[in-house]
Amino acid sequence: MEDTHISLAHGNGGRFMRELIEEVFANHLSNPLLDVNVDAALLPPAEGQLMMTTDGFTVQPLEFPGGNIGSLAVHGTVNDLAVAGATPLYLTLNAFIEEGLEVALLKRLIGRMAEAADEAGVKIVAGDTKVVRRGEGGGIYFATTGIGVRDPGVKLGMGEIRAGDHVLVSGPVGDHGIAVMLAREQFGLSGELESDAESVLPLTSALLKVPGLRFMRDPTRGGLASVCHEVARATGLTVRLREAEIPVRDPVRSVCEMLGYDPLYLACEGRVVAVVDAARSDAALKALRALPQGALAAMVGSLDGGKHAVVLETELGGERLLEELEDDPLPRIC
Repeated sequence: MEDTHISLAHGNGGRFMRELIEEVFANHLSNPLLDVNVDAALLPPAEGQLMMTTDGFTVQPLEFPGGNIGSLAVHGTVNDLAVAGATPLYLTLNAFIEEGLEVALLKRLIGRMAEAADEAGVKIVAGDTKVVRRGEGGGIYFATTGIGVRDPGVKLGMGEIRAGDHVLVSGPVGDHGIAVMLAREQFGLSGELESDAESVLPLTSALLKVPGLRFMRDPTRGGLASVCHEVARATGLTVRLREAEIPVRDPVRSVCEMLGYDPLYLACEGRVVAVVDAARSDAALKALRALPQGALAAMVGSLDGGKHAVVLETELGGERLLEELEDDPLPRIC
């Protein structure tokens, strides 16, 4: 494949499309189950409850410190399965490529995707490629579907949460949102903060071994605050967060203070929010902190009876209601 940029011919079903699939996608994502000559993948039998998720990925810029849209697509799908208590096994991939995208950039994106899939232990087993006209896309969009298996004995969900339970977060919040914004060099700002985008499977695997685990979620769009609102709305309980305990990196805090953002609403792509029985929360925190990506994990709040709401206990000793997100908390990143 000698072309330097994607053309509409790369999506017409002919030679150019075949070469694109073979030399870029199949070359990077090769595994025994991926056969570009068939329209469906034959999967081996799996033990346990089958779980499936689907997601779409758009981000600007396509590459940012700590990852790119290719690795993000894998991590996002793997993480949705992981926080549901499943072991991710297989992914499918749809790529919507804008005419004019540099082939070299596409190879980097798919290369990072392959690395992320290998690190997470998942195989990309099927896919589809479309090319849209120049100006009709953001360079490239990905849509993924993930399949995993869960032990039938795992009981997780909003219905398991009880008053008195504790809320844990596996690490600093807001890294991804601010890293992507800084990569755009908007508002005259730039920096080296890296996104937290990575597989949370090691974290969820550790938490699943702790009795009393009620619920897990990855705080992507809308951040920690939005996950807490989901919990409060579904359970009818009050989520009380302690500002002093919520881990936020200094660069994130500084940018938020300058631009008026709240880190509690910013996207994370490698964190887990967990609700755990209060009697087991210390054990859960210890399990998280034993892992490199959980070293800064913290117990950040609890569930109380009463009208459903999310309340932040401030460092000054006061309280304020955290409203449910309505407007984008910063320029759209995904």
